[in-house]
Amino acid sequence: MSKTNIKVQLQPTIDLTGYIEGYTIQSVRLGPDQRIFVLLIDRIPDRIKGMFVQASLNAPRTYKILIIDEGQIHEVVLTNQSFHYHEVQPLQDQLLLVGARCHYYGHNRYDLNARVCDRYGHVLHDFLLGDGIEHVQATPEGTIWTGYFDEGIFGNYGWNPPVGQAGLLAWDAQGNRLYTNDQADIMDCYALNVVSDEDVWFYYYTDFMLGHITGGTANPQLEWINPQISGSSGFCTDGYHFLFRGGYNDSNQLFFKKREKPGHLTGKTSIQLQGANHQLLDLAYSDFRRDQILIYSDNMLYTAAIQDIVQVI
Repeated sequence: MSKTNIKVQLQPTIDLTGYIEGYTIQSVRLGPDQRIFVLLIDRIPDRIKGMFVQASLNAPRTYKILIIDEGQIHEVVLTNQSFHYHEVQPLQDQLLLVGARCHYYGHNRYDLNARVCDRYGHVLHDFLLGDGIEHVQATPEGTIWTGYFDEGIFGNYGWNPPVGQAGLLAWDAQGNRLYTNDQADIMDCYALNVVSDEDVWFYYYTDFMLGHITGGTANPQLEWINPQISGSSGFCTDGYHFLFRGGYNDSNQLFFKKREKPGHLTGKTSIQLQGANHQLLDLAYSDFRRDQILIYSDNMLYTAAIQDIVQVI
């Protein structure tokens, strides 16, 4: 019988206190290797009419990117930026900034919501990845995978048809499409885990199924697994063990499962992660990539691997 409500204490990986003063966290992300990428903005833009996220900004903003590698932090500052970016990923030797929202204004007139910079913050080029982006993960070879939420799939902000109507796409580093989902009926790509160029997982509404793509974008092969979890917004895996963020009403909970037979995951052990002072870690700023989970809480970054959980269970 599976244990329930297991508490796992983590020690901070790194203290960001001296790096975030005057900024607000936009996102914390694991890259395709062991590096961590943090995107900060000097001020969160006001929502239009209190509801709609700005794409092109009403006033220029300053972004800061923290690149964390083996405990060392490298800062990249981009000043006078006129677009609202939410995500950052490494793009081989460059950096990719992506805004979740972008507008269509008319024929060949639309926002370009992906910006490529060098490691010094110099802008190299912009391109379109579509509106309604929920997840962005780049591979070591520079392939960009994007998962979309409902407005990016069904259309808003002037898009008809929307770029992301397939729910899951892959692009090259110049913004040329390499892969379009045509197997899953995705209404919202709830979670994405790009392990490598040959190993991509996704989880979606409304079927709540796990899709597993192998073979890369040139020769994609799909398998399906029923995780028997509804509404999870993230997961990590080593291929056999899976750690899911909880569903709609328990998003601060984690669930551990195993792949003991094809097409199904078994067990459902509840996990709670605690910080250095035994406080429950808030998963509001977290990321799942490969077999790792990353959490930002109270100026600290915490990381854990699936095997850390297995040892406790």
